[in-house]
Amino acid sequence: MSPVGHQLKAMIAGYPMAKNLRAKIPATDSITIYDINESATSQFVEEANSAGPGASVTIAKSLQDVSRSSDTVITMLPQPKHVQAVYEEFIAGGLDKSNPRLFIDCSTIDVKTSLEVGSSIRALGHDFVDAPVSGGVVGASAATLTFMLGASDSVVGKAQPILEKMGKRIIHMGNPGTGIVGKLANNYLLAMSNVATAEAMNFGIKLGLEPKTLASLINCSTGKCWPSETNNPVPGVVEGAPSSRGYQGGFGVSLMSKDLKLAIAAADLAGAKLILAEPARKLYEDAEAHADCKGKDFSVVYKYLQLADK
Repeated sequence: MSPVGHQLKAMIAGYPMAKNLRAKIPATDSITIYDINESATSQFVEEANSAGPGASVTIAKSLQDVSRSSDTVITMLPQPKHVQAVYEEFIAGGLDKSNPRLFIDCSTIDVKTSLEVGSSIRALGHDFVDAPVSGGVVGASAATLTFMLGASDSVVGKAQPILEKMGKRIIHMGNPGTGIVGKLANNYLLAMSNVATAEAMNFGIKLGLEPKTLASLINCSTGKCWPSETNNPVPGVVEGAPSSRGYQGGFGVSLMSKDLKLAIAAADLAGAKLILAEPARKLYEDAEAHADCKGKDFSVVYKYLQLADK
């Protein structure tokens, strides 16, 4: 494998993804990393060095250093505007057509921006894959992520061996943009099931049910879902879940709010009617605005419902 560039999304999913990539590529290869958070890149290098032999890690001085020095560039960024700005910087730095590169964007953004960025890269003779992930920080750390790919068959064939070092399932959704569509559809469903789980647990407990007993019932019945079984929003029901550690860590409520808005925009683009979207959007926004919920895992909507009941 040729040198790999990686744009870290500091301390969230991109960090453990880069760690797994570094650990699994040949020691003769190298990784170039870049992040505006210099402490994150310094920490990454320190951890890589203490981990023992492996691919060498270099901190790039600029985004253009990453694109110039790497044959494969992986990006993971918070919002569409960040993805657009980063790829504009790559292009401004000059991408040599005689040395085709593979760009893999793992960000969760809107379909329109992803298509525009991918088109601009392909127009210069390089490959681009929209490859958002599912599995959260836990999946990123354990290298069990699911990657949803939007690209041609030939480009997917190039990306898959790299992504398999960071994930367990690589699903080719279709043409460019379809990876993003798949991710937004999944996260829309996750946003709804999280709210429904919080509401069901809330009224069941208020009517006298013991939390673990109610969760056990749901998880062996037709209501079973990821929020009920793995990320239950009620403290103490699932050991190790964010709710059992003060809603710290996990997938931030602000990120879920962002993804829900992106899903709503995608549905609008398709002319698809969404009935549940608006009340859920307001709930996540209200939870993020509440002092006791801000910055917490998205399962904190359960706590917000309790606060709202008072």
